[in-house]
Amino acid sequence: MERAQERTTGPGTGHAPARPAQAERGLELLVHGVGGTTPEKMLGDPRTVRITGDDTAAVFRRAEDADDAERPGTAPAAGTAGAARREAPVPEAYVWCNLTSGDGTRVLWLLLLPFMVVNLAHWMRPAARGRTRTVRLYGLLVRLAALTLTVLFVAAACEVALDLVAWQCAGVPACARRHSWLSFLSPAASHGGWWSMPGRRLALAAVAPAALTGLLWYLSRRTWRAYESHRPMPRVPEPGDDGSALARPGFWYGRRLVARLRAAHTAAGLLTVAAAVAAPAARFDHRTGRVSASDVLGALLGAALLGWAVAVVAVVCRRGRSEVRLDRTLDLRLERRLPLGALGLLLLAELYAGWSRPGWQSAGRLPGDPAFSALMLAQGLLALALAAVAHDLYRRNPEPRTGMRGLGGPAVALLACALGGVVSAGIALRVADWLDGTRASLTGPPVLLTWQASAIPPLLAVLLAVASVLARRAARLARAERARVHREHPDEPEDRSRTRSIAQARAMATLTDRAPLVVAVLFATTLLLGAGTLTGALATGESPGGAAARTHGVVRATVETSQNLGSWLAGVGFLLFVTLGRRAYKNASARRTIGILWDIGTFWPRAAHPFAPPCYAERAVPDLTWRMATWTERTGGRLVLSGHSQGSVLAAAAAWQLTPAVRERVALLTYGSPLERLYGRWFPAHFGPAALTALHRDVATWRNLYRPTDPIGGPVRVRSATGADVDHEPLRDPLAYGRSAEHPLPAPILGHSDYQADPVFARERARLLARLSPEVPAPRPDPVPPAA
Repeated sequence: MERAQERTTGPGTGHAPARPAQAERGLELLVHGVGGTTPEKMLGDPRTVRITGDDTAAVFRRAEDADDAERPGTAPAAGTAGAARREAPVPEAYVWCNLTSGDGTRVLWLLLLPFMVVNLAHWMRPAARGRTRTVRLYGLLVRLAALTLTVLFVAAACEVALDLVAWQCAGVPACARRHSWLSFLSPAASHGGWWSMPGRRLALAAVAPAALTGLLWYLSRRTWRAYESHRPMPRVPEPGDDGSALARPGFWYGRRLVARLRAAHTAAGLLTVAAAVAAPAARFDHRTGRVSASDVLGALLGAALLGWAVAVVAVVCRRGRSEVRLDRTLDLRLERRLPLGALGLLLLAELYAGWSRPGWQSAGRLPGDPAFSALMLAQGLLALALAAVAHDLYRRNPEPRTGMRGLGGPAVALLACALGGVVSAGIALRVADWLDGTRASLTGPPVLLTWQASAIPPLLAVLLAVASVLARRAARLARAERARVHREHPDEPEDRSRTRSIAQARAMATLTDRAPLVVAVLFATTLLLGAGTLTGALATGESPGGAAARTHGVVRATVETSQNLGSWLAGVGFLLFVTLGRRAYKNASARRTIGILWDIGTFWPRAAHPFAPPCYAERAVPDLTWRMATWTERTGGRLVLSGHSQGSVLAAAAAWQLTPAVRERVALLTYGSPLERLYGRWFPAHFGPAALTALHRDVATWRNLYRPTDPIGGPVRVRSATGADVDHEPLRDPLAYGRSAEHPLPAPILGHSDYQADPVFARERARLLARLSPEVPAPRPDPVPPAA
């Protein structure tokens, strides 16, 4: 692969005179994958030093290599350990695991799981060129779905604090007596406390969901400053940047959009609390049948809440991300006025609800059923509209390997909404059981939440059926693989146990490719169950058990069992959720396990939901880009960017951000890479065939290694213009079938780990370095002066 060798004067643009010196040793920049590791393990040396970076993310070297490969015109002295390794590149390790799995407070991000999932839907749109308006409509629909999730999250908090605690339990003397901390709110308290009026109880309880909204705003702002405020390397857009949006200068810096969405979602949360406080008071005033001052105030307040809600939706509907350039500016007036205005309306709603209303008593439940039903209906309609838009984009540019034929984004958006609904139902049902127990003195949460919990057992039954089908397919494939493994080792005695283990590993690795089937079944089942629960709740106005009470036989028993089991599963799931979070505070291994979820889910910037967990790539990609650009400019040397697993995705994103002059000095080595197998199929607009082909064209050279036993990594399916394949043929795993002179002990089945242990790794790395050799030969060393 011949290219003009260009040099830059720095990390920006421009050219510098070509250097006549060649680095005797290149540099290998290692980027680890999910789960994290230590620089000692990456470099294979207990003595490491930090070259650059901080405690969150940094570049390390072996202590003996601290100053090596920094002076390209020099070579290690003959006879030294450095001379023995002069052919191998100097290894550097970029350690970024603390961005996702550092201290115990990261487990709080588990509560933001639905927000993270709906944010993924934004990036899963099909690839389509020349459809700018359709692409913008797709992003708009995802942002609206994300807004409904915020409202649902806050509405669930209002259901617990306002309805179950302040309205129902505090209004029932028996329940208030069982919970002494509610005694001052009970109307039966001695002397009738000031807080015993329903409106004042609601105003006091509204502090909890309002504080939750404030906490989400604070975490979003704080995590932006800590993780995503690092600006990418400044550069001018290149003509080839149309291969993938990841090559655009402003892709990894969406400050303005995140700030605007944060203001809108914060305001939406506060408006939800204000509506939950003001609606019961307005409902009571309207029942009097005569127009009073409080009735007029309620109407004005309702109009103000509606108008501010329209303003929030308008802000969300504004144009999305600006990726062509760095989005440095902020809408400070909007960012401040929108939440402050909503907070002011909340205070007015609390004053309005706290107005003295003789004869007002809390009975039944708050009118929350219409709100939850409207939210669920809106989410279903948005998912269907998103599916229509995604289908239109896909049919314009159909790609056979795209997951679910382009419907992955709508499916994930609907699953995020369903997850939010199940979490809301689980929390509400468990709090109601805790407050009331088995006494049945409370009316309980809204009917729709009970129907949603009842849908959990059928959904689990469908998942169990899918799992059984996949297990049977894996078993059949494993039997077929046994014969293939036996044919691959004709000269060795057969070990049936060994053959079975290798075949089983290969068969299990193929289950990753069945993910579209699982998601498609979940999407269809969730859509049908959601329509059924919404219809049942609206048609009957009572719980599934109550609706089935008029039937007999199997139908009644099945419905009652589903309701009871669903309520129990929702509660157990929430308790397991909390238990896992508590355990992760004390157990480092559990923290790392949770961190793996965020390594995969938080790679993408927050483009749809500002309260999603922070994007670690907005720190990692600039780190890698700056390191490669400054090192190649300073030394003029050769660099191999070596990425494993999720590290290969970071490596590709960083390579896209380099200037053409720097790319000519960089080779890309990926192994165990999900670039095409996962990211290419599920994020085709950014990692599809066109994008990966453009990446191969932009970097100097690229090689990809994978194993048939790897459940994550796979081929990238890219060929050069000359027909050369980026993918190496599948690596042998294990390295030896039986015992031999080279492997006297059984070789392990490595799967997704230890790619460097394969001899092919070192050979391919050496070939990449050789292809990067500069055209200008290295200068001769200075002559040695004669001895005196």
